Amino acid sequence: MNIIETAIPGVKIIEPRVFGDARGYFYESFSEQEFREKVCDTTFVQDNQSMSCYGVLRGLHYQRAPHCQSKLVRCVKGRVLDVAVDIRQGSPTFGQHVAVELSAENHRQLFIPRGFAHGFAVLSDEAIFQYKCDNYYAPDCEGGVAWDDPALGIDWKLPAADVILSAKDTNRCTLAEAPADFDINTPLY
Repeated sequence: MNIIETAIPGVKIIEPRVFGDARGYFYESFSEQEFREKVCDTTFVQDNQSMSCYGVLRGLHYQRAPHCQSKLVRCVKGRVLDVAVDIRQGSPTFGQHVAVELSAENHRQLFIPRGFAHGFAVLSDEAIFQYKCDNYYAPDCEGGVAWDDPALGIDWKLPAADVILSAKDTNRCTLAEAPADFDINTPLY
């Protein structure tokens, strides 16, 4: 796997080695040993999958302590714009984000550490999105930030009129209004 560092330390783009021929392709989507050597030492405990249509925007979500999560995400059908926002108070990159297109064609994955809000927008007619988490989901520890917070300056690559949100995501606060659930001392994994 090839690891691409991003502008925010800890957030990493992962490109697998893809072997293709007339039959199709093969690649190893995850190797615990190689992940530990090249990305970080964490144990994933839960795999999730969602299917969404064009315009669906899921995010920006996070889990508070003691159920903080880091995630390894990928799109196995279609394409999405995936976004990680640093929400660690005192971090030199607080409020900054990384946005990367993940698709069935490019096979890229994104590693999002703890202390980051995460979201994605579906750019294709349909997308199947998969992700690994290093902690179990706990509804009472769920948090979120408004996807359209102007201070974040995220270009979701969708017209605002096309965005489809859940009821929860229509009522999220801005990052400035959000509780300080993380700080610079928050362990990334």
